[in-house]
Amino acid sequence: MPYRRTSAIQERLDAKQSAILRAATTLLAERGYQGLSMASVAAAAGIATGSVYSHFADKSALVTAIFRVAVDRELTAVTDAASQSATQAERVTAIVETFAGRAMKNPKLAYALLAEPVDAEVEAERLIFRRTFAEIFEGAIAGGIAAGRIVPQDPRVTAAALVGAIAEVLIGPLSARPYSDSVIPELVAFTLRSLGVAGVDPQR
Repeated sequence: MPYRRTSAIQERLDAKQSAILRAATTLLAERGYQGLSMASVAAAAGIATGSVYSHFADKSALVTAIFRVAVDRELTAVTDAASQSATQAERVTAIVETFAGRAMKNPKLAYALLAEPVDAEVEAERLIFRRTFAEIFEGAIAGGIAAGRIVPQDPRVTAAALVGAIAEVLIGPLSARPYSDSVIPELVAFTLRSLGVAGVDPQR
């Protein structure tokens, strides 16, 4: 008869995995991808290194799991902020302000999510994040075009370009603090000018 885990055992395993992920996320936020190791995660979680390997095959698998949790959290925050905005210009502004603002509150983790050199497996997860973020932008842009508030354009191309531009701008502030308080307002202004939002002075 095949062995089946009891619910109590499964709960303990799930709890240990959650503890590992919490410890690893904290270390990633403090040290970045290059400063994280399976041994350091084990020490932070108060368990043996072998226990970490029993849940995650290697560092890439562990950080990929962190990315999925962190990215889901960030995308939820951006989506919620956008959904509470009345106009398309406000929606786009909310997306930029929320994404950039949260990134600057946790710069080391955001830098790891956006730009730090990582293994191929983690890079694949990063590309999924960027595509999903672009899709949120794409929806807002398409709605603005339909409402006549954004000049006609290809929403998918523009969204991808904006995600790339925003990430590029944030890399500097995230990798070298202190950063200027003008970064987020400038990003918002750049985004609205790029979209040709009706009623926005492109010279402002």
